[in-house]
Amino acid sequence: MNLMCPARILLLPGDGQDAVVGERIAQVYAATFDASAGSRLAERLGVQLTVLPDLVQRPDAELQSIADLHRGETVVVLGVDLGLRLPAVVEHTGDGWSRVPTDNELTLAAYEQAAEKFRASIPSEANHDLIGLLGAAVAPGARVLELGSGAGRDAVALERRGFVVRRTDATEAFLEMMRADGHAADRLDAITDDFGGPYDAVFADAVFLHFDRTQLTGVLRKALRAAPVLAFSTKEGSGEEWSNRFLDLPRHFVMWQEQPLRDLLTAAGWTVRDLVRSELPGGVWFQVLAVRS
Repeated sequence: MNLMCPARILLLPGDGQDAVVGERIAQVYAATFDASAGSRLAERLGVQLTVLPDLVQRPDAELQSIADLHRGETVVVLGVDLGLRLPAVVEHTGDGWSRVPTDNELTLAAYEQAAEKFRASIPSEANHDLIGLLGAAVAPGARVLELGSGAGRDAVALERRGFVVRRTDATEAFLEMMRADGHAADRLDAITDDFGGPYDAVFADAVFLHFDRTQLTGVLRKALRAAPVLAFSTKEGSGEEWSNRFLDLPRHFVMWQEQPLRDLLTAAGWTVRDLVRSELPGGVWFQVLAVRS
């Protein structure tokens, strides 16, 4: 334990449903009402559960006690409402509780600031390799949820193929861009929001490469409930990196090798039907079509 570092407290919704926790967790805490969900999560993580009867009535004091006990560690707390959108990681800065932005949130902030520059930097042509895989799996007229529509390039090509596309993005600048082009577009954060549906397919071009492995697991599970078909692209490589390429602002990228990617999809309930490697100027990309197992 590092006594000089603050504790990181991961706040999760009280029921803990579908909680995907990737980093090393020292302990789980829960209010009395959320003890059952806390017990299941603690058992899955292999750590101790502590139930705090006063957690809801005295959240600030209880969280401070937890933080003092777990300096340099990360703990999970269920059932605390600090007025934040959950899940959220918080630290105590001395002036109160501060939300710690995730790598994905910092990446979204880069897109928010440089949406026009991004549109100018990407190829004008849609990802026809991925759209072709989807077209072999679902018929024209199918309802497609597009995650991370961005500037809307792929959605236009999907509609030309006869699909009914729901455009979504977590970046307001992209939503305004698509609306200015005459299209309906909904704000949807793939990590934190429910997908709705049902749809015939979920489509995500160059989106999953911004999600860490824990986040992607949660997204794949939500996609599984939303549609029987998933088409996505992501980049081949090893590890993770921050890059200022093209936008001059930092974006977080997570690369994949083929077998670990297949294993993750299988564990999330998907069967890989097609996986094509595309060599593009920026590197090698996987174009993946998966169906519900």
